[in-house]
Amino acid sequence: MKHTLLSMLIIFMTFLGRAQDKIEPTESGYASVNGLQLYYEVYGNGKPLVLVHGSYMNIPSNWSEVIPVLSKDRKVVAVEMQGHGRTKDTDRQFSYENMADDVSGLLKYLNIEKADVLGYSMGGGVAYQMTIRHPEQVRRLVVLSGTYAHDGWWPDVEALYPTMTADMFKNTPIEEQYLSYGNDPAKFPDYIKKVISIDLEPYDWTKEAMGIKAPIFIIIGDADGVRYEHALDLFRAKGGGKMGDIHGLPESRLAIIPGTTHIGMMQKMDVLIPMISDFLDSDLNSAPPTF
Repeated sequence: MKHTLLSMLIIFMTFLGRAQDKIEPTESGYASVNGLQLYYEVYGNGKPLVLVHGSYMNIPSNWSEVIPVLSKDRKVVAVEMQGHGRTKDTDRQFSYENMADDVSGLLKYLNIEKADVLGYSMGGGVAYQMTIRHPEQVRRLVVLSGTYAHDGWWPDVEALYPTMTADMFKNTPIEEQYLSYGNDPAKFPDYIKKVISIDLEPYDWTKEAMGIKAPIFIIIGDADGVRYEHALDLFRAKGGGKMGDIHGLPESRLAIIPGTTHIGMMQKMDVLIPMISDFLDSDLNSAPPTF
């Protein structure tokens, strides 16, 4: 199973970054945040939206097809997390909490008081922690295929994490990408091990996630690695599980995308972007519809 998953990831990353409508950032650089030189790019103007990528990814591999569309009417801030892309690693432990603090620090560096946050996979966990730890900085939250507790993944997914090694990634686009940014080839195995380490230790932010005040749009695939019940539990806590024609709509939303895997989620952006834009732009009026 792990070789099938890796093959899918390799194919996915091979085709990413080929968007025909590529644009240049209006601003890019490094922010000195929490002992890191955190690389970021800014596109467009309008309400700010922060993009947080998944494990082993970076701005172009995760967001190349997303940025040109979303930046047409908003300010998109894309960031590369610790040890990913152009943000060099340090001796600091990998953790969702640390990376959330990095995103918070970047917003302060850019003088952005409050932003919407969109995270995918690992970035979804960072987005949850960002909203838990720095709620005053988050207006609305969009989580693609992310979890707020370790058991939010299907059991076979959890069992897969400890088996992942650097040998699985040798001579793949992931290794090529790592080396293309000037990283030491001898440290590639440590990089693979360190990134996966955040999912080897149990974590559970259920209580904190259920108490999030910001509206959340939870999106998973029907063949995702995230359990349906995990997404549904949070949606119910955010006002879901009632008939909207009687009780009105909750401010938060849930989508289960058909025919979609965890890795395949990022290949459904033609479907997802209109839904995400509607959530971010809507006044979220909860009143029942009238005829």
